[in-house]
Amino acid sequence: MAEKRRFIQIGIGGRGEAYLDAMLNDYQHLVDLVALCDSNEGRLRLAQETARAAGRDVPGYLSTDFARMMDECRPDCVLVTSPDHTHVDYACRVMELGCDVVTEKPMTIDEASCQRIVDAQRRTGRSCKVTFNLRFAPAYTQLKDLLMSGVIGDVISIDFHWLLDTTHGAEYFRRWHGQKRHSGGLMVHKATHHFDLINWFLSAVPVSVYAIGGRKFYTAQTAERLGLARRTERCCTCPHLGECRFGADHANTPTVKRLYVDNEQYDGYIRDRCIFSDNIDIEDVVHVIVTYDNGVTMSYSLNAFMPWEGNTIAFNGSKGRLEHKWQEVMNVVGDPAIPGMLAPEGTTTRIFPHTAPAYQVEIWQGEGSHGGGDKLLYDYLFNVETPADPYLRAADFRSGAYSILIGIAANRSMATGNTINIADLVHDLPYPDYTPMPTPDEPLVNV
Repeated sequence: MAEKRRFIQIGIGGRGEAYLDAMLNDYQHLVDLVALCDSNEGRLRLAQETARAAGRDVPGYLSTDFARMMDECRPDCVLVTSPDHTHVDYACRVMELGCDVVTEKPMTIDEASCQRIVDAQRRTGRSCKVTFNLRFAPAYTQLKDLLMSGVIGDVISIDFHWLLDTTHGAEYFRRWHGQKRHSGGLMVHKATHHFDLINWFLSAVPVSVYAIGGRKFYTAQTAERLGLARRTERCCTCPHLGECRFGADHANTPTVKRLYVDNEQYDGYIRDRCIFSDNIDIEDVVHVIVTYDNGVTMSYSLNAFMPWEGNTIAFNGSKGRLEHKWQEVMNVVGDPAIPGMLAPEGTTTRIFPHTAPAYQVEIWQGEGSHGGGDKLLYDYLFNVETPADPYLRAADFRSGAYSILIGIAANRSMATGNTINIADLVHDLPYPDYTPMPTPDEPLVNV
């Protein structure tokens, strides 16, 4: 039996609970959870109660007691699932103390903090992993497999469009994600997933980024058109709560009430802010052009107010075109439905060869959250030894950096109107480990 590794988890919010459950249950034979840490005393107690229900008495520490926690608990690895802007301090301090770190995506939110992590890893040599679960979703692994096979030859260009529906998309505007100083905006917090997938699909890194975007839907003007003239800064005090289709009745949503509403007293974090507030500074629509070091160009868009959730992606190659549509089951706040679960009838992959009829590919299926990617990601994170992976799905600080740097460059481009060179943002960033991508044997004249 493999020896258990000593883990600390920092940040026990909504996403953090999934990791906590995995460590306490399916991976308890591999993980010795030695401490829990959060900035909110109430959520920390809830996490400890969850551990006790699983038969574990795990010490809890407030984030202000980080140094004492690390000294007393001496972990092998620290899992960081706290808000995005806090990742950099934890990651750097953990590595400087001689421990490995795993951080939720995005690795951090701006170029200065990205440089700090790159420098800390180089100084310490410690492992810094980033949790890109979508690489592990079987449907996306299949796309990587198809591209590696050369079925459409060399990829020349990509059209990629991500849609957030008005349930999930609106959530980003009522939480801490609505301020760029906390999340980097949707170009960093959300699109880091998408940019990492493209980097990984291509086995390439970005060179330059140009972007335009703005906040066009979740605005005061939209609220006025919907007749919400008397709105307040949070849903629970708003006279329109019963009539507003975007209203968040968290006091009557047990899972959110338990985790957030009942714990506002400890840190003042408000989970039901009005999505039309003037205090929000993130975009809800963005268009991005990215060039890569292998010559590929990508056009990408994100719209956060769509009638369905998912994406369409097309790879245009020297031997044909690959089109993929990924549609997710709509998931409302507090709903026990699995987040990111695929809608089978809305998920397809088609190949359009230049010299033969188009055909549909049977989708590789996965079970569970995020298209089946979460469980496979946990296998990688918590197993001491994992089998060789022909797709190199594991991601570390290098992939974490290149994914966020596209979003960071997009933010800077929107602010300045300029094309941003990635090399101007961070220096001494090593190349990620990627699979080789084949070149078609036939000359293009025969295609």
